[in-house]
Amino acid sequence: MKRVVVVYGIPIDTCAFERHYRDVHVPLVKQMPLLAGFEASLSDAGADAENWHAIAILTYRDQADLDTSLASPEGVAAVQDVGNFASGGCQIYTCEFESF
Repeated sequence: MKRVVVVYGIPIDTCAFERHYRDVHVPLVKQMPLLAGFEASLSDAGADAENWHAIAILTYRDQADLDTSLASPEGVAAVQDVGNFASGGCQIYTCEFESF
């Protein structure tokens, strides 16, 4: 499985971040074609999260599905939306996961 892991830095306004994320960004992401799974952790960072506020994981069957999804109008809209709420920036990791 191909996964995109997005680690969001601590935003200027956490309430505004979470409101926009839940009300605007999640619906955009869920419209992305070929998305096999989507999960996120918001506001549950705990003491170990000095440099991050939220983490999202998008799952795809393979790299081709990921590429197609990101290139779609829905994917472009979701990526462009990040600048509207992620005032703390974000780091994006693309990983191939194996089950053992």
